[in-house]
Parts: sequence; structure tokens; C-alpha cells
Amino acid sequence: MPCPPTVRYAVTRQALPTLREVLALPAFAGADVLSRSGLERAVAWVHVSEVLDAARFLSGGELLLSTGLELSRITPDAGVAYLRSLAEGGAHGLALELVGPLREVPEDVVAEARRLAFPLVVFRHEVRFADLTRAALERILARGVPDVAGGLDSVLMALRETGRAGAFREAQLGPLLGLPERARGTLLGTLDALMAGQFNIAQVARTLGVRRQTVYYRLEQLRALLGDLDDPRRRLALQLALDLTRDHGR
Repeated sequence: MPCPPTVRYAVTRQALPTLREVLALPAFAGADVLSRSGLERAVAWVHVSEVLDAARFLSGGELLLSTGLELSRITPDAGVAYLRSLAEGGAHGLALELVGPLREVPEDVVAEARRLAFPLVVFRHEVRFADLTRAALERILARGVPDVAGGLDSVLMALRETGRAGAFREAQLGPLLGLPERARGTLLGTLDALMAGQFNIAQVARTLGVRRQTVYYRLEQLRALLGDLDDPRRRLALQLALDLTRDHGR
């Protein structure tokens, strides 16, 4: 029997950075941590949000950045509820810039963050959120994206003749498989729905029971983690990898 073609797998699983490692980046210099429990949690994404219902957009593992504008307009009890919704939604931290309307975080909100072991970070000087997100995402995405050189045909042949299902699954979905459990399940489910719905955002939103903005947000994450999602051969490879993932139990 002829030897199957060599297939190159370029993804090497590397750990996501912890929040402590993200805060150690030069761009985050001067950050003051008010609630330190949970700093060893992995950060899967960094997102700027100024809305109080941000939890509905979360995939899991996010560090949220905010000026606290809306937080400054609500009661301390509502602020506690807002923080609790982020924690329950799967966020791994909240960073606030205290140079605008919000100059201090209400004591009840700080206490709730500590009770929930939810990291709460503040900047008491002006920062550029673009610089923070760029630095953090460069660290997160430095884990690499799959190299599908060699084409789907050679990969499928290798899978059939050498039993490399696990390696193929890792090569296609490695950045997703390395996410925390909640984020991994959310994004794998969203990718599955996108594939089934031919990337029709409205249809996918109905299938998942979420808003279209939520699908767009998750699609942005998927593109950053997995690279090109538009090439038909890439989609075929991802579909096969998703089938293997279902067999594997995710």
C-alpha cells in the first residue's frame, strides 16, 4: 500500500494567558486590582462594552473594558446586579477607567466582586482601550491559527489510512479546543450552527435563540481564532473536524 501524503499540522496547543499575565503586559501598566481572586483564570477575549446588559453577548472567558459611564448612572444595588450578571455570564474580569463620570467604584460593587471572586480592575488615569485590546489580543492570538496547507484531500486520505483523526481535529480546531469549557462549548456550537446555516446570520440567530449582534460578535472571535472561514475547502475541513469533535464528546 502506498504511503499516505505527509500532512502538516501547524497548531501547537499553548495555554491562554491568565488575567494576571494580561495585566503584566506593558499596556496595562498602572492597573489597580480591587478584587484579586480569579487572576489565574484564562482570558479568551478582550472586549470594550458600555452597556449594562453586556452579559447577553458573552461567550465566556472575556475581560471587559469600560469607562463605567452607565455604572455611574445607576444605584449601587443595580451596580451589584450588573457585576453579578457578568460573573454569571462567564466573564473573567472587568476593568474600569475612572477618569470620567465614574471616579470611584461603589463599595457595594467592590464587595460583591470580592464575594464572587470576580476580578475587578481599575485605571485611575486615562488609557487607550485600543492599545489594551491590541496588546491583550496579540498575546491571546499568538497561540497560532491552523495551517491547512496540503489541502483537504490529503488530510482526508491521512485520516482514512493512518487514523489521524485526533491530529486533524486539533489542527482545525486547536485554538477553540484550548478555551475554557464554557467558551469552548459556546463557540463550537456557534460554529456548528454557522456551518449548518451557510453563515446566514439571521437564521443562525434564530437557531441559537440569540440576537444577530451576538452572532456577529462570536463570528468575530471565530475568525480571529481560526483564520479564514470563507474558503469552501476550509469550511469542509471545519465541518469534518466538528463531526469528529461530536464523536469525541467535545
